[in-house]
Amino acid sequence: MLDFPDNRLLIELCGEFDRNLADIEQKSGVQILRRGNHLAVIGDAFSTEAAARVLTSLYERLEEGRPVEPADIDREYRMTTPAEEARAAAAPADQLEMFKSGRVEIRTRKKTVEPRTDAQKAYVQNLFKSELGFGIGPAGTGKTYLAVAVGVNMMIEGHVDRIILSRPAVEAGEKLGYLPGDMKDKVDPYMQPLYDALNDFLPAKQLAKLIEDKRIEIAPLAFMRGRTLSNAFVVLDEAQNATAMQMKMFLTRLGEGSRMVITGDRSQVDLPAHITSGLSEAERLLKRIPDISFNYFTADDVVRHPLVAAIIKAYDADAPLG
Repeated sequence: MLDFPDNRLLIELCGEFDRNLADIEQKSGVQILRRGNHLAVIGDAFSTEAAARVLTSLYERLEEGRPVEPADIDREYRMTTPAEEARAAAAPADQLEMFKSGRVEIRTRKKTVEPRTDAQKAYVQNLFKSELGFGIGPAGTGKTYLAVAVGVNMMIEGHVDRIILSRPAVEAGEKLGYLPGDMKDKVDPYMQPLYDALNDFLPAKQLAKLIEDKRIEIAPLAFMRGRTLSNAFVVLDEAQNATAMQMKMFLTRLGEGSRMVITGDRSQVDLPAHITSGLSEAERLLKRIPDISFNYFTADDVVRHPLVAAIIKAYDADAPLG
């Protein structure tokens, strides 16, 4: 039996038509009955304890003035590690709050982003801590989305002056032919996922102004040669489609006051069979450098539709050994 004294917050906790309670019942395999300001959780000891922990945590979230959405329920079930404050020692003073009590938040102009799995949490913490980090894993695990969110946060807080987002202009298994228009028209289709992420974090007018002022740049990997990227947050997306030479070129662009994030999925290489992926080579060569962080994701970290995780696991199970 759980007691929630604020009836208004309890209504928000239950959700419209008790949909939040229904979601928790389905995830935990319990039955939840509401009796006034009390919730009775019925089931075996392990399941009821898990459901009670989630309900209590979500209620505390509401007490702090933060909303509860389906993604928050999903995160509570995925995040199993205990609170850890040791990581906060390496964070700038104005970022300490997000590490308190093991909670990690990325504040942007439009929304606050919270990791939904332990792997995502460790990844975000390393992005704030390390000057060069890798995020490697399957599609839908939030590698690029979280990296762009951290970049926007660091620019807003004044830790970097600009954001530079790049990815190789490589078709996914089919030739699209010549595209009409100027250079921007030709490369924008390849860069669209990066625009989508930015639109989630910044108001449209502000984003357009930042792009116009070159404080946010979105460009193909080929355009990075010869540049020194200083005081910038730099993201290379779809890095598995960079060649070994392109990867070396990109990594050596890192300048003073900058942070660089490399994201990719080793299972989705679109390069010709005889060309080595720069992501795999960089992982092999740089793995032992202590100041470079490597974070790995699995199908269990997928935060898209549940079928995406099932699809990835099916393909992984069918992959040839070695």
